[in-house]
Amino acid sequence: MQGLRRPPMWVLVAGVAIALAAPWVAYPVFLMKLLCWALLAASLNLLVGYVGLLSFGHAMFFGSAAYVTAHAVKVWAVDPALGLLLGSAAAAFLGLVGGLLAIRRMGTAFSMITLAIAQLVYFIALRAPFTGGEDGIQDVPRGRLLGLVPLGDNLALYYVVLAVVAAGFWIIYRTVQSPFGHVLAAIRDSEPRAISLGYRVNRYKLVAYVLSSALAGMAGALKALVFQIATLTDVSWTTSGEALLMVIVGGVQTLAGPLIGALVVVTMQNYFASFAEVVLMLQGLVFIVVVLVFRRGVVGEWKAWRQRRGARQQAAQVQA
Repeated sequence: MQGLRRPPMWVLVAGVAIALAAPWVAYPVFLMKLLCWALLAASLNLLVGYVGLLSFGHAMFFGSAAYVTAHAVKVWAVDPALGLLLGSAAAAFLGLVGGLLAIRRMGTAFSMITLAIAQLVYFIALRAPFTGGEDGIQDVPRGRLLGLVPLGDNLALYYVVLAVVAAGFWIIYRTVQSPFGHVLAAIRDSEPRAISLGYRVNRYKLVAYVLSSALAGMAGALKALVFQIATLTDVSWTTSGEALLMVIVGGVQTLAGPLIGALVVVTMQNYFASFAEVVLMLQGLVFIVVVLVFRRGVVGEWKAWRQRRGARQQAAQVQA
């Protein structure tokens, strides 16, 4: 099993310091967009990297949670915290229903089922009366979190988003490192062998699918508060494709990979926003380069280089 190694303490301290200081250097809304996409990519990485299930429909969880949160906060006037929980719960329920249909299949069949369900959700979002159709749900009020934290302040909202996303990454880390995560890796490596050992494979896959859905939903719910809007783009297949691209660029089966992949893709989108065709071509070029040169992704290749260097150093010490 290729698990997630706990990073050195100095890396954790440096990461926390950078995250806390970042909004004083960069635009907070850009950073919050990056964090939301990183959580979406991380939720997909949990499914792809540690269960071996390639989903082409993760946008349905991201977008459905965005719609539910936006509607709950704007129309029902609930607390933003409750709105986030409702959005994530809606995504988890959708993951449960869709997972019961999809996890019984493997490989391409599973991917196509998730894509088909996602397209169904897209057309429901297009036609449902409460979603606003092509206009989406706009002017979503941020309100005050638990009646205390004014989310209208971008700086305050950034730290809330940072805390939620950090909690999401911690949940993924603990899941992968747990006995449950070891079983998921065994299923990924050889499902028939896991079945022969007595594991109820479909139950494990369903739990992982629902967890991944809930985390993707939390990312979408946060996005609805950050940008104060939920649109059809959130449930579009292109959103699923971009999340998958982030996972591949950053590195599958790595904790930091989705974050690095999100940084690359979101930065390109931000700085080339006025040249839509250029962004698409750059994304395609990056994907080609990663597949041909960095097959493990940026973080994966860096880890492999460190392992090779460590092996050479040990060999040199033995010879000496």
